[in-house]
Amino acid sequence: MFLREPARDFYACKTCGLIFVPPQFFLDPAGEKKRYDLHQNSSADKGYRDFLNRLRQPMCARVPKGSQGLDFGSGPGPTLSVMFREAGYAMDVFDLYYAADDDMLLRQYDFITATEVVEHLREPAVELDRLWDALRPGGWLGIMTGLAPAAEAFAAWHYKNDPTHILFFSRRTFEWLARRWRAVLEVEGDTVFLQKQDARK
Repeated sequence: MFLREPARDFYACKTCGLIFVPPQFFLDPAGEKKRYDLHQNSSADKGYRDFLNRLRQPMCARVPKGSQGLDFGSGPGPTLSVMFREAGYAMDVFDLYYAADDDMLLRQYDFITATEVVEHLREPAVELDRLWDALRPGGWLGIMTGLAPAAEAFAAWHYKNDPTHILFFSRRTFEWLARRWRAVLEVEGDTVFLQKQDARK
């Protein structure tokens, strides 16, 4: 047990440092979607665009215009995909509740983005590996999520209080994931970039 609170328990993986909430504390799908429906994100919202630029701008610096991307977890008001299209990229979107087209996950992409979504994954090993498999060699996976603070600060961390947040990644977790995938890892604040290596190298 990493932390026990009245609402739910938190555990930590000794191997990779991932902090997680056990399944008995998950919201049911209807309750989870009801909470997401409250999000008022829009491509016309400059503040939201500024927030997403923390991933978009560094990703654009890594992949050339015309590249094919996927916005995974695009939400009820897809915006990041709109921003990439405006910048000259081709984009698909996938979202479990709002754009659940599994065919999107069978394609191959030059880059994949996941902003404020990995903390919601119920089967992270399966879902992250599926994204990695959809990435072409040399491609980039960009993830934005709140990085867990040191253990002594976790109890006061506001990010853990959202009942839909069931996973909490740290730099150590992403370093473990990079080793598992043999990926290049680059961390910029709470934005993480993992590059898939060419199989010939």
